Amino acid sequence: MSTTNNFEFQALPYSYDDLEPFIDELTLEIHYGKHHKAYFDNFLNAIKGTKMESMNINEIFRNISKYPMAVRNNSGGYFNHTFYWENMKAHEGGVPTGKLSEAISKSFTSFEEFKKQFSDAGKTRFGSGWAWLSLDNKGKLFICSTPNQDNPLMDIAEKKGIPLLTMDVWEHAYYLKYQNKRPDYIDAFWNIVNWEVVAERYEHAMKAFGL
Repeated sequence: MSTTNNFEFQALPYSYDDLEPFIDELTLEIHYGKHHKAYFDNFLNAIKGTKMESMNINEIFRNISKYPMAVRNNSGGYFNHTFYWENMKAHEGGVPTGKLSEAISKSFTSFEEFKKQFSDAGKTRFGSGWAWLSLDNKGKLFICSTPNQDNPLMDIAEKKGIPLLTMDVWEHAYYLKYQNKRPDYIDAFWNIVNWEVVAERYEHAMKAFGL
């Protein structure tokens, strides 16, 4: 684990082989240890000697349009990956319950319809990027996708909100196992979603918006 000021390269919340067979061990090891670590290191280099070193990640995202692309790409890559690791769990699967389940049904009519829309956001993202479930400031859930390493917390986001769930659809997230079959990876993703974490994020987001 690496720590610098406000920013930490967090350990994975599981072992490299814990997400098998849905995400293979080698992919996870390379994705976390090479890709994610590079974003973290490059992010620290990009903000070195600037006022951003004393800011938190949300403050940086709220003003991301003012900063160089190296900050935008690498801060997003650092944050998005950490967020992604945390919303997966070995053989979790299942469905959301409680208030999150109610909110999903209210916003998308059913859990199955939500899954379809979220999956489609990942499948139709041209090139590299992410699919997101987020909460807006009116307390409504929405699905979007972002290019590259952008996210809904950034001031440049087409649709802004607090993220609850994300899925990485960069090729390095799935290519070793699924080759160019992104839909197969997306179908597998639903087997390892940690709905307890997503539900906690929903509660925190509602409180952050004073709802």
